[in-house]
Amino acid sequence: MLPNNVPAPQCRRYRAIALATTCQRRRCPSRSALLGSCSSSRPGEAGVQNLHDTVIIGGGQSGMAMSYHLRKRQREHVVLERKRIAERWLGERWDSLRFQFPNWSLRLPGFEYAGDSPDAFAHHREVGKFVEDYAKFIDAPVRCGTEISLLRRDRHSDRFLIETNDGLFSASRVVVATGPFQRPSLPPSSRDLPPHVYQVHASDYRNPEQLAPGAVLVVGSGASGCQIADELNADGRVVYFSVSAHRRVPRRYRDHDSFWWFMSMGRFDAPINSFPGRKYPTTTVITGVNGGYDVDVRRFVREGGVALGRLKSVTGGKLYFNDDAEDVLTEADRAFCDFKRAADECASAKSLDLPVEEVKDTPGRPVPVLPIPNLDLKTANIGSVVWCTGYTFDFGWLDIPVFDEGGAPIQERGVTNCPNLYFLGLHWMHTFKSGLLFGVGEDAAYIADHMAEAR
Repeated sequence: MLPNNVPAPQCRRYRAIALATTCQRRRCPSRSALLGSCSSSRPGEAGVQNLHDTVIIGGGQSGMAMSYHLRKRQREHVVLERKRIAERWLGERWDSLRFQFPNWSLRLPGFEYAGDSPDAFAHHREVGKFVEDYAKFIDAPVRCGTEISLLRRDRHSDRFLIETNDGLFSASRVVVATGPFQRPSLPPSSRDLPPHVYQVHASDYRNPEQLAPGAVLVVGSGASGCQIADELNADGRVVYFSVSAHRRVPRRYRDHDSFWWFMSMGRFDAPINSFPGRKYPTTTVITGVNGGYDVDVRRFVREGGVALGRLKSVTGGKLYFNDDAEDVLTEADRAFCDFKRAADECASAKSLDLPVEEVKDTPGRPVPVLPIPNLDLKTANIGSVVWCTGYTFDFGWLDIPVFDEGGAPIQERGVTNCPNLYFLGLHWMHTFKSGLLFGVGEDAAYIADHMAEAR
């Protein structure tokens, strides 16, 4: 079922799509019918010119999915976006990055990929364009360039007040859909590097030409770190790679992509509450670059890279590392084998008629990565460091006590202990797919239903 006033499908590239969107300052025409005048004489709301039922904060995939479900339920709302729709896909990724899942997995509520290359991997700007097109398709009431400085509860009512560079907003409900990638996380050791070493976080890395001459240290072996280390190695740089815990899986196995297997095995539906202490598993690294390939740090080493343990400290121009690189890679190899074993069990349990993987000649056990306890920056000629060390939450503007000691929102499937305040699109917010483009719509629907039931 499509929202009211949504045009019929127009383009064969996507099912149910309209022309590309542009950010416009516009308001949902049903607002006045639902709320009356936008001016307010309520105590504490003096100066409010933007009165809404619901404000969605964030114009990425999560905010757009939330807008779809609110419009479907005829709930008036506005989406506030600090820059442009899908900004992180369009402006905060390195040049060669491609979507980690095949194109056929590109879907948002009522809208999915229907092009000629379902098994290819879209460039990150194409993913951003997909989200932009979706915003146009659902006619999302987006206000771009709206930076929020403070969200608080009105002391005189049960409404929320949102202070922005575009005036004061008031809302009965707020959905925070700013995504999992908020503020780049840098370890304390980044402050101890000498000033001549060029440093960049993965969110600001674009290509090898951006870096200073000389060798490169890449820190962190999540999805970003593994892909950037491979790119720099292929570019001919001397690359030192400080690894951290990760899991790897085959890009394709028995004629199907790993995404298909995750779906078939039900792993995307695993709830966070099924893990002790709600602690989700170690990051799984996959890539869509060059048509997709198996991410493997051992191959990186065979191709000339240097694997190191976790970076401990930087002192006097020297880098010090833990002696854990081999342990990290052994665990990653075990995860690879476990995935194939689980896939085989899934195929057997479901009586799937799939080709059996060919047994390849192997040289036996992999050559262990020898520990390197320290490196001298000058001797190793390290001119740049790329920090692939993840992100932290950035909710300094949200003045409502709904966070734990680490700054993470306290919520159950987006619902907080503050009535009518919700979160959407966080990693493992409810299940594995909560933070993924194809899965965020289910949590958005749940939140929209919760709003209706809470009336």
